[in-house]
Amino acid sequence: MRTTTLTLLFSVTSCLFASQDSGWQADPDVVEQRKHERPRALWEETDVRPYELPDSLRGSDGSIVHMSDAWPQRRMEILELFRTHMYGRRPGAPERLSFEVVDQDASAIGGAATLRRIAIESVHQGRTHQFEIILFLPNAVQGRVPVFLLINTRGPGNTDPTQQEPSGFWPVKQVIARGYGIAALQARDLAPDDPERFRDEVISLFEGEEPTHRREPDAWAALAAWGWGASRAMDYFEADSRVDASKVAVLGHSRGGKASLWAGAEDERFALVISNDSGSGGAALSRRRFGESIRVVNRFTHWFAGNFDTFEDREDELPFDQHMLIALVAPRAVYVASADEDLWADPRGEFLSLAHASSVYALWNHAPIRADDMPPLDRPLFVGPRGYHVRTGRHNLTPDDWRHFTDFADHLWR
Repeated sequence: MRTTTLTLLFSVTSCLFASQDSGWQADPDVVEQRKHERPRALWEETDVRPYELPDSLRGSDGSIVHMSDAWPQRRMEILELFRTHMYGRRPGAPERLSFEVVDQDASAIGGAATLRRIAIESVHQGRTHQFEIILFLPNAVQGRVPVFLLINTRGPGNTDPTQQEPSGFWPVKQVIARGYGIAALQARDLAPDDPERFRDEVISLFEGEEPTHRREPDAWAALAAWGWGASRAMDYFEADSRVDASKVAVLGHSRGGKASLWAGAEDERFALVISNDSGSGGAALSRRRFGESIRVVNRFTHWFAGNFDTFEDREDELPFDQHMLIALVAPRAVYVASADEDLWADPRGEFLSLAHASSVYALWNHAPIRADDMPPLDRPLFVGPRGYHVRTGRHNLTPDDWRHFTDFADHLWR
């Protein structure tokens, strides 16, 4: 199947404002507030300089991918670029992997669901690591069910298995009522969100507690470790007779959204990859330099590979941009979500990454999402296996976001 390569020379004046009669645009009051809070950041669309995005379909030898069967080779090139320069190289499965259901309640949530807590143990070169996933499955649905897996970067109280204080961040009752399973892992159990301690868990499983050499500049860090944990959860799902492992969505919010996108790029078993307010280093285009820039996001020195530091204030020299991260999910499903007041994460830049991944999705004859197709506030856009919304409110993961995600899953799977 042939496709036409999208033109990637992007003019701010001709393209960005084409959507503003009907699509989302930033609230001027919020823009002024953000200028006051962080005066050094870029907040006005008129200040975004024109930029040229790398072509997802142009290989390192200059050839253009025209057919879907030629995509895997180009995909591997892009994957290697991200491994080398941004997220680092994560290992595969450990030498031994085992699962133990440490708790089960077949009448959870007033009988609506079955709760399982599963311990996942890895053994590698004589070292052991264990973390836990929490899984609720709807009792009203017979047979295997699709599951949403959250990479939880907030406190474990947000994914409390007792549901004594339910959280809108992980609305179990809402998702179960829609007929889907819902699971969570705690990011801190894979890599503490701490520049001094991020190696303490699964990274030390592979590297040892006291590395004898300096870590390589493309060594994996926290984001990749969290995604590694999602893949081990996926290993469990494949072994659970109640889970439809062909319909598992991985998602995260903010830094968890960055991790979910990378998890979905590295592990093609995830059928749906969801980014919520992931911003810089996630779904937002780096070359826009809008809100949180590479220099600013790199203050979290434990999230990315060391090589990513070299692109601070040099975004145009990146051999990729985040539209290519989203393209790594193709032809699987991907959903990008933003929040109206979360200009720090650059909602428009997040949408544009999704739009500019269209050239790759076209290899499977999926209709394009154009740069001027950004939908209005609170009105999701579904185009084949891609979805997007910008929600009223601040930087958060809310029941409204989950409602749109499950609506999209209905669109895909029902």
